[in-house]
Amino acid sequence: MNSRSELALAERLMQERLRRRAMEQGVTLIDPDTVWFHHDTEIAADVVVHPSVVFGAGVRVATGAEIFSFSHLEGAEIAEGARVGPFARVRPGSEIGPKARVGNFVEIKATRLGAGAKANHLTYLGDTTVGEGANIGAGTITCNYDGYGKHRCEIGEGAFIGSNSALVAPVRIGADSIVGAGSTITKDVPQDSLALSRAEQINRPEAARRFREMRRNDKETS
Repeated sequence: MNSRSELALAERLMQERLRRRAMEQGVTLIDPDTVWFHHDTEIAADVVVHPSVVFGAGVRVATGAEIFSFSHLEGAEIAEGARVGPFARVRPGSEIGPKARVGNFVEIKATRLGAGAKANHLTYLGDTTVGEGANIGAGTITCNYDGYGKHRCEIGEGAFIGSNSALVAPVRIGADSIVGAGSTITKDVPQDSLALSRAEQINRPEAARRFREMRRNDKETS
């Protein structure tokens, strides 16, 4: 290869070979031309790969898994029956357990998602262990980096993490516990506990009407 164009041609030929081999081994590629493999991708029979998926180095996908469009996987293991994407990013050191779910706009790094666990949308899980059957609500993030080092979160089996929560590592969420939506968790949560960390809501009757009248009067006098 003597130029970038020749390099691109070699890549195209290699991708055609990898796609053909995958389909011959029983993998369903819905739109083969848009799926990109690494030379070491291991993908079992009866896996379904949707259009526009990229496999980086070190990915293994077990039978029955389904990878949806616009997902990027690297250095990860996807177990039997798991579902990833669309628009998911699975980074190195991650393990997606059997029938676990990584949904749209979810990023996972160095994290193990237990069997049947779900992180369905708008979530970041870094340096985290998620127990079987746990549910991670939309907008949840693990605050795993303090500017100097990485710290781990442990989420127990069957735990429910409410939407828009921040888990400040290192922290442990006990099995079958609940974290209320909008909470910032900085201390361990015992098993079967409910954790809440948010300001008390205050309702002021008629205050919205008075505010609108004040703004209207200001506009008329300006």
